Amino acid sequence: MIGYLILALVLLFAAVVAVRTIRFTPKPQPEISDEELSFDRDAAVDALAQLVRCKTVSYNDSSLEDDGEFEKLISLLPTLYPNVFRVCSMDRLPDRALLLRWPGKQPGDPAVLMAHYDVVPVNEENWEKPPFAGIIEDGILWGRGTLDTKVTFNGIFSAANSLIGQGYQPEKDIYFAFSGGEEVNGKGAPNIVQYFLDHNIQPAMVVDEGGAVVEDVFPGVKQPCGLIGIAEKGMLNAQYRTVSAGGHASAPKPHTPVGVLSAACKRVEDHPFPAHMEGPAAQMFDTLGRHSTLLYRVIFANMWCFGWVIDLLAKTSGGEMNALVRTTVAFTQMEGSSARNVIPPEARMVSNIRLNPADSVASALDYLKKTVDDPNVEITALESFDPSPISETDCPAWDKVAAAVAETWRGCIVSPYLMVQCSDSRHYGKLSNHVYRFSAMDLTSEERATIHGNNERIRLETIGKAVEFYIRLMKKC
Repeated sequence: MIGYLILALVLLFAAVVAVRTIRFTPKPQPEISDEELSFDRDAAVDALAQLVRCKTVSYNDSSLEDDGEFEKLISLLPTLYPNVFRVCSMDRLPDRALLLRWPGKQPGDPAVLMAHYDVVPVNEENWEKPPFAGIIEDGILWGRGTLDTKVTFNGIFSAANSLIGQGYQPEKDIYFAFSGGEEVNGKGAPNIVQYFLDHNIQPAMVVDEGGAVVEDVFPGVKQPCGLIGIAEKGMLNAQYRTVSAGGHASAPKPHTPVGVLSAACKRVEDHPFPAHMEGPAAQMFDTLGRHSTLLYRVIFANMWCFGWVIDLLAKTSGGEMNALVRTTVAFTQMEGSSARNVIPPEARMVSNIRLNPADSVASALDYLKKTVDDPNVEITALESFDPSPISETDCPAWDKVAAAVAETWRGCIVSPYLMVQCSDSRHYGKLSNHVYRFSAMDLTSEERATIHGNNERIRLETIGKAVEFYIRLMKKC
């Protein structure tokens, strides 16, 4: 009798899994129009090349920055985009923030399109082409900032310049919000947000850098995926500190400060934060999993019983999938004695932690302290901020962004995802729950690797696609 009962339960389980898998079919993709767009693609390429030639490098030590280069870029804008400056007003806010308003036909529910025009430093000797020369060869524009994010800065301006030249006016106001210090967590974006708060302006939609159109990023899916971030992780730099009496290295105690911290490091790495299969991760699995191979569809259709498989794969492989489902910890710094033969009286190390939306700075510190479980190790927060709120996807704002992606890159699967990096858009959570993170490009893995790296470059066709995306999006505002 017990055997029959077990068999019945097994068959019932198999039937439930099979039915859920069969019903796990692709969701409808956004409705798209077949409108052909006309704009000056050569002008867009030339404008981006000129922007790249402005050496707008931001540093944590602001004394290293060249204010003249930032002013050079700003002074170019009326020449590069004359229609924009004929119609739009521009306010310069503190910390190199630029805010332009394109008046709509009626007030209320404005859209905010964001980008930053500062770039990270370069090691010029490691580049094949000079990083600030704006060289165009064989259909490629070389230079720092071509991908991050002068391409979208130029895309927004070029799209507006073209539409205004054609006599177009949006139904509602569109604001262009640009920061000159995003790479160093500058105050430009917070100053713009404060401007909106002070003037009682509540955006109906905010679009900043984030996901892109990419391939081979999700198990079993071969189609290009247009990933739109609906939230971004928080960040915590945690410091681990321990002290000792110091002394000569010839007579050490059983555990030195560096050894104590090494043990703490191993305990944290051996006990990853718990996985969270809800929120943006769940929405991404539910969207892209339906396009996957049969084995993965079985898993993603039945996360209630197979979620542990994704957790195991993520923990063992690390990388993007692991970052999607849990808070990650990367140990980045350690310091001890300044002399090779002296036991340090104090040793410290730092881990950079990216917080899943289910966690917070406070909960992460608690988890670290419980995991390390050593009263001799003091764990404190250095720089930190909590994860952003999760934006809605069942709303007109999402539909507009998703449709603009689908219309620009025909055949891609549009999906929500969790942005694991940080952006200026996190400051807008206090203004709107319709904040979306999408970098208007289709990128190969090789191209993505050049962001903040050597030989950053962009295909000329990608520059045009960015302009197309913003034209389509602006016409929906």
